[in-house]
Amino acid sequence: MKLSGADILIHCLKEQGVDTIFGYPGGCVLDIYDAIYRDGTLRHILTAHEQGAAHAADGYARATGKTGVCLATSGPGATNLVTGIATAYMDSVPLVAITGNVTVSNLGRDSFQEVDIAGITMPVTKHNYIVKDVKQLADTIREAFYIANSGRKGPVLIDIPKNLQTETCEYEEKYPAAYFPKPVRPEALTDAVRAIESAKRPLILAGGGAVSANAAENVYKLAKKIGAPVSSTLMGLGAFPSSDEQFLGLVGMHGTDASAKAFLRADTVIVCGMRFSDRVAGDRAKFRDRKTIIQFDIDAAEIDKNVRADIAVMADINEILKSLLPLLATADRSDWLREAKAYKEYEKNTSEYPAAQKIISSAHKFTDSDTPVATDVGQHQMWAAQYYPFEKPRTFISSGGLGTMGYGMGAAIGACAGSGRKTLLVTGDGSFHMNLNELCTAVTYKLPLVILLMDNNTLGMVRQWQTLFYGGRYSQTTLDRKTDYVKLAEAFGAKGFVLSDPAEADTVLAKAFAEEGPVLVDCKIGIDDKVLPMIAPGKSFDSIITKI
Repeated sequence: MKLSGADILIHCLKEQGVDTIFGYPGGCVLDIYDAIYRDGTLRHILTAHEQGAAHAADGYARATGKTGVCLATSGPGATNLVTGIATAYMDSVPLVAITGNVTVSNLGRDSFQEVDIAGITMPVTKHNYIVKDVKQLADTIREAFYIANSGRKGPVLIDIPKNLQTETCEYEEKYPAAYFPKPVRPEALTDAVRAIESAKRPLILAGGGAVSANAAENVYKLAKKIGAPVSSTLMGLGAFPSSDEQFLGLVGMHGTDASAKAFLRADTVIVCGMRFSDRVAGDRAKFRDRKTIIQFDIDAAEIDKNVRADIAVMADINEILKSLLPLLATADRSDWLREAKAYKEYEKNTSEYPAAQKIISSAHKFTDSDTPVATDVGQHQMWAAQYYPFEKPRTFISSGGLGTMGYGMGAAIGACAGSGRKTLLVTGDGSFHMNLNELCTAVTYKLPLVILLMDNNTLGMVRQWQTLFYGGRYSQTTLDRKTDYVKLAEAFGAKGFVLSDPAEADTVLAKAFAEEGPVLVDCKIGIDDKVLPMIAPGKSFDSIITKI
């Protein structure tokens, strides 16, 4: 059948199983929006800003495992997506961003709202396209979705000039191309098997790749079979249940003492989908001292990039583990597990917890293991990672690699819309001021969203660094804003509560979680509350700051 480019786009999105689009209309996508209107079956969520649409598509993808979709017009609409695209790129999130542009004949003429969005996003996409022939549109869209959600996942951009949206050509429906990761041959794992079986103190580090590859079940089986404790990167939270006695918590700059001590004692480290970022590896030269590093990763570019691996296997993490498990003998390493557990118990009994811990622990009482928990970026993000016990993958929704302040509201909206579940957002007053406009989106769509706003009147993480490394010179980090968050929430049509004393958290949060729509809780905490422990920048795990 003969269809316009705009109608072909809608048909192809439905081919790919898309049920939700996050976007904002404008002149160069009016024909696409008209096609959405005429189709009437796709759910479109109108955000307050294009960046919110990109973050919402990202949160949707992280929570569901499906490819998120965002849509914006040309020029500033397209450039407003860039931070969200870069956020998805750094964390390997499958996302397809669709932008309109001026007609092909006007490209390169500095036309109104024209920008080379393909050139701008080239460094932060897996691939991008400018479609100049309507006959190539359908296959381009199909290829974009395949690229986004195969291999190491990531964002893809499709730029569609305005004239292609009205031009017509024949369209034939096709099933989505299925992605089947290659199985791993047993002989490729010989060295890994030998090293694991000879290890006395193995440690598993679960990264974001374990979540992305849906490998959580096999990470669990591996840990049980070889008797190894498990630590997690920020992006790997949920890849191993926090309640399990073998889980030691977060690793890295703000990781647990237990993870740091176990890492220093381990003789073999099995790395599942982790890129050894500076926030995890610290002093990379010392990271691999006196231990065997086994790196499992799907991306060849990550092998030996930051830390040299003694043994590396490049393939889908889940496929590696499926092939590895039958090759390993069940091992009894109870002495090593008792040692690791002792580190955990010692930390539990000696740590001093900030007010945020009481609030987050209280919030956990009103959620379950399937609740999506989104965060912005800063101290509140680390407190959520440290104190909220994530049991399942795809429940921690946060910007890790790019560290995007302003990510939280959009991501929480996307996670809530995708999962259909009440969603928790943990944010701070600095981050929230960057994205509070999206509260109107949550209200409009009646999304069951509970926002815990850690209100300390400062850019807390930056202030913490200024305390530790800049002699307490608090340059431009004290906010001193007069925002009344309860009134703000009510102005948007949401509910608002104040939590002045963490001891009252259960009472206040019970009211908040009882609300059906969006609700904001202004949580008053101390300006000098710290995220501890902390590894000094560029240092190794044996230089942990635990008290100030």
